[in-house]
Amino acid sequence: MKLYYAPGACSLAVHIALREVGVPFDLTKVDLAHHTTEAGASYLDISPRGYVPLLELDDQSRHTEGAALLQYVADLDPAQALIGKPGSRERLAVLEWLTFVSTELHKGFSPWLWHKETAESTRQAAKAKLAARFAELDAVLSRSDFLAGAYSVADAYGFTIVNWAHLLGMPLTAYPHLQAWMARVAARPQVQAALRAEGLAP
Repeated sequence: MKLYYAPGACSLAVHIALREVGVPFDLTKVDLAHHTTEAGASYLDISPRGYVPLLELDDQSRHTEGAALLQYVADLDPAQALIGKPGSRERLAVLEWLTFVSTELHKGFSPWLWHKETAESTRQAAKAKLAARFAELDAVLSRSDFLAGAYSVADAYGFTIVNWAHLLGMPLTAYPHLQAWMARVAARPQVQAALRAEGLAP
């Protein structure tokens, strides 16, 4: 398999999941500003939408959408430890959190807070909504070490997106349980390996 990624982008979640599951894969870095790969190829020829992640399977088929890819990768593990068995309460909880991260966090940050032309009123409204979601996460994580109880692909996705707060200068000091969860996820060996591979950690 081949994962097309940009350092620190939402593709980091899929990168983490691939390492956690332990399947072999290659990485291809994408320059999102210029839509080119590290080899100089046009990324738009590979992925017309122009964003990451994109996972190319061994049959050369190409697939996008982070939440879907996280489910696919988690299912590559016969034990399905990062997602739970089909029909189980564990799987329902993981899918619930994957959807929450996708709609309430990911789309809260993007595109509004990444574009300098976004109106200040829109920017402040997005930050206020994210603050409410951070408070909700903080309450959940005061009772549980991980989002769905046990560590899952939902934590990999949530960690990746919440980390954007640091990149945008949004302090998380008001959310001690959220901060502790971020540190817990960051300390996992495969998360560290993914961060190092993307140049995000020493």
